[in-house]
Amino acid sequence: MQFPSPPLSNGRPVLWFQDVDATDLFINETAVRIRAGIMLALPLFMAYTLLDALYGSKWVVTGEVITDTFETDFDGHILYMVQAIRRTYDYSLQTALLFYGLFEMLAGMNVWLARLSPTIHLANWLARKHPKVWMPLAPKRFAWSIGVTLMAVCLVFFNPDTFATAVNAVARAELLPTTRNYMPRWIPLTLVWVCLGFMWLEAILGYCVGCKIHALLVKLGVFEAPCEACNNLDFSAKA
Repeated sequence: MQFPSPPLSNGRPVLWFQDVDATDLFINETAVRIRAGIMLALPLFMAYTLLDALYGSKWVVTGEVITDTFETDFDGHILYMVQAIRRTYDYSLQTALLFYGLFEMLAGMNVWLARLSPTIHLANWLARKHPKVWMPLAPKRFAWSIGVTLMAVCLVFFNPDTFATAVNAVARAELLPTTRNYMPRWIPLTLVWVCLGFMWLEAILGYCVGCKIHALLVKLGVFEAPCEACNNLDFSAKA
């Protein structure tokens, strides 16, 4: 698919940004929602992986050696003797996808990196015939920062030995074990559903939880509002 050239602002691509030369950047909410729908595939796949790894069978029956013992258990089930091997997991694909997801989250925050994001180009192209709804970028950056944190936690869960080795090397001490997964399994399993829920709300209902949290923190004085819309919990669109 060939994408049309984005409009220019002083010779620089705009993509889903209203004006890259403005002090306060605004972003097309329509394209953001479309991109969230595309990115839903990532937490869905991670949720499937975690459920399979945590609750799936730990053994693989080869099927080559299955012998009837001619015995039954207390429930009357026939007992068979089989050849099975302990199941092993390779999270190379999951790790690569998480790193790609991290790049996508970071790309949405930066005008220059946005030009390298396939999903931003695709979302911008799909949104070309829909009305543009301009929203401040600052709350979106906060929301995507939450996404980056959730993905980083999942990366540690899938690669505990690599992370532990790096931490131990920096600390010059055995702070984390390298022979077992020290992260409780409920943490990534909970966070992946949180991430899935946030992205579903954004894509389907247009409700950005991270943006609402950002707006609340602005009202509490934790953040400074870069624009009037960032102070508005209802996020009225800028014409």
